[in-house]
Amino acid sequence: MTLVTTHPDRQMAEIADKISNGERLSLEDGVFLYRSDDLLSIGQLANEVNLRKNGKKVYFIENMSLYFTNVCEAHCAFCNFRKDEGQEGSYTLSPQEMIDYVEQHIHPGVREFHIVGGHNPNVPFDYYVESIRALKQKYPNVTMKAYTAAEIDFFSRISGLNYKEVLERLIEAGLETLTGGGAEILSDQYRKKMRVEKANIEQYLDVHRTAHQLGLRTHTTMLYGSVETLEERVQHMIHIRDLQDETNGFQVFIPLSMQPISPKASIRRRNSAYDDLKAIAISRLMLDNIQHIKAYFINIGTQLTQVALTMGASDAHGTIVKEKISHAAGALTPAGITREDLVWLIKGAGRIPVERDTFYNEVKIYE
Repeated sequence: MTLVTTHPDRQMAEIADKISNGERLSLEDGVFLYRSDDLLSIGQLANEVNLRKNGKKVYFIENMSLYFTNVCEAHCAFCNFRKDEGQEGSYTLSPQEMIDYVEQHIHPGVREFHIVGGHNPNVPFDYYVESIRALKQKYPNVTMKAYTAAEIDFFSRISGLNYKEVLERLIEAGLETLTGGGAEILSDQYRKKMRVEKANIEQYLDVHRTAHQLGLRTHTTMLYGSVETLEERVQHMIHIRDLQDETNGFQVFIPLSMQPISPKASIRRRNSAYDDLKAIAISRLMLDNIQHIKAYFINIGTQLTQVALTMGASDAHGTIVKEKISHAAGALTPAGITREDLVWLIKGAGRIPVERDTFYNEVKIYE
């Protein structure tokens, strides 16, 4: 790497040397990168790592988001999506209503449903199982990417089943992978400050560990940009990296930029583009054992996503169709995007668009 010999900052050059030699970055290395103002060098390193892993290919999927309920027993400080039962705007869709919603909004080519919602204590575990079963029976060729680790923990509590039993029931009904949400920042101090009233660090990781042991390949996230320290961000990545060493079950890491409408969390300002790009680049450098880093255009916008594709990201997410959670928190980005626009976006960054399925099998390469 050119930075090994040319960078004037000794510590940056040492980090570049580590990366060139295939050595793992430490907590101290990650914090140094976050504190550095040399975004271009960090981005260059991340780009070189990504090119080694994925070449110039950038992946996307034709997918659709589905939110089965916004009723939630948790009161996480950063969430503007949740409602109490009976509150104006609250809803819980029956399995048939989910199918009706999909039929109204689905477009040709969708191959994945991204299914998440609130922790609704007013419906039994069977509701969550049968919702997946109904959707899979109606759309057998669409992959069921459903529920966060926090939701699996919630299902365990309301059903009395352990994680393995919960997941086995869902897999039998048609579940094929877990979503990555619910991680937020894997720090006890952060979770206390932000009143994260759901799965703790160990529970989040153990759900994914169990899913990997059952053969599921899953996704994982980091919600950054509020009260967490830089050390907590990097330690979060190390928690994920350690579990990946153990199971090799994570397909992709998704940095999620906190959105500003979170009055309970005293969040009034969006993350800067500078911080968003750093999060993606440093994720690529720290997570040497995860194949893909996703640039989530819903949170950072399409133009910044293009830049992120040159700074470590190899996934531009998908078409989505009516994203709700980030937009409830104030996202000003499109709630969905067409395949044609995604192809244009990726090509505009000098990359090769690759349409994929949920498991990163290539469907079509757009040369």
